[in-house]
Amino acid sequence: MLTPEFLRELARIVGPAGVVATPEGRLTYECDMHTFYKGAPDAVALPTSAEQVGEVVRLCLREGIPVVPRGSGTGVIGGAMAPRGGVMVSTTRMTRTFEVDLLNRCATVEPGVINLQLTHAVKDRGYFFAPDPSSQMVCSIGGNCATNAGGPHCLKYGITVNHVLGLQVVTGAGELLWLGSKARERVGYDLTGVMVGSEGTLGIVTAVRVRLLHLPEAVKTILAVFSSVEDASETVSAIIAAGIIAAALECLDEPAIRAVEEGIGAGYPKGAGAVLLIELDGPRAEIEAQAEKIVEICRSHLALEIRVAQDEAERELLWKGRKGFAGAIGRLTRNWLLQDAVVPRSKLPQAIRALNAISARHRLLVAHVFHAGDGNLHPIICYDAEQPGELERAMQANEELLRACIAMGGSVTGEHGVGVDKAANLRLQYGEADLAFMARLRQVFDPTGIMNPGKLLPSHPACGETLSAVPPQSLPQGAWV
Repeated sequence: MLTPEFLRELARIVGPAGVVATPEGRLTYECDMHTFYKGAPDAVALPTSAEQVGEVVRLCLREGIPVVPRGSGTGVIGGAMAPRGGVMVSTTRMTRTFEVDLLNRCATVEPGVINLQLTHAVKDRGYFFAPDPSSQMVCSIGGNCATNAGGPHCLKYGITVNHVLGLQVVTGAGELLWLGSKARERVGYDLTGVMVGSEGTLGIVTAVRVRLLHLPEAVKTILAVFSSVEDASETVSAIIAAGIIAAALECLDEPAIRAVEEGIGAGYPKGAGAVLLIELDGPRAEIEAQAEKIVEICRSHLALEIRVAQDEAERELLWKGRKGFAGAIGRLTRNWLLQDAVVPRSKLPQAIRALNAISARHRLLVAHVFHAGDGNLHPIICYDAEQPGELERAMQANEELLRACIAMGGSVTGEHGVGVDKAANLRLQYGEADLAFMARLRQVFDPTGIMNPGKLLPSHPACGETLSAVPPQSLPQGAWV
């Protein structure tokens, strides 16, 4: 519990309206979008400047109070909740755009700026911000930096770290730092790269300098329909093998299509085994030629139907279905667990077969929505917590899904991050020396361990954290660790 004196000092820093301390107010912040993990903070601070963030962190540092950074709360890894209480620092009021420098193709914004709003702000001048998580209508750029968010178009454009030129950060030691610059060439250690993806365990991002890109001359969106996810996955491999780097290659299976059509009505054919949403962008002549080749590849891989969006309205509707899937999950299930594992693209058909076998063995529906172009899988495990044993079967299936992907040479996460959801699983991918090095690096920025405790690295004893971790089981022969 926080003392009255502490709360008064907190209110002095951020103003009385900038402190949330009532039970009902704190309940709003007890989880992120993945409601499976819950932990309400003892208080929430809503700063409006980097200086206020620094003061809050130094106050918590002096009193030994945990600090939990939070953006829009759209994460799905339990990264923005408070398992040990403490003070949550929400950056939702930090929404200023400091600079739009089109000469140097960059912009500097506060962390609370919404992802899609930045593109809207520069679109009329022919630019856009490339990272596009499915929650881009509501997620914040600060949160994107914390988790190194991806999105459907990361196949061509890369993930958040590829578009961050610099960061202003308040570290766990209470220091205000500027990392990086407008210059493309970075001298010395890439501390910007270290900070992006650190999930608030090193500090709180208070400003971001991002890269802006020219809008492409033309965009073409294709919907290809298949009888199975395996056929769709083979098509993806063939497209990549043909030397075509699409802007996006997204796949949805039959349960996902059903949910999207019932909830959104995006025009995906009900009853289809899978659909591929393929987007090309760039010079008009180039994408016209690429589209012809892709249609040919889809037909040779047993596509049942191929539809090309005829205008922007049709294109937006197709993408509304893909990006709105998270809100349509309730059409399938009462409760769900979301996985975010990665396999090499060439292993997609094998991975889908393995995941379907796991779901059948545990008698659970699993819906597949994934970034097929880069092998980033998002199987949604459906269960009913009110049915005895279903939660336990879902959790076991979740672990088996992840281990199967790791055994195929994959990764524990592609874009969602680690949080508390996968902290115990890092030992499947990294050795003890790797984890010890990460722990020492964390201590440089956060020497007392107040920043987002219990997240990312509690599986390693060097962190000094006490959350229990699931001991790793032996992996199948030939697994990459």
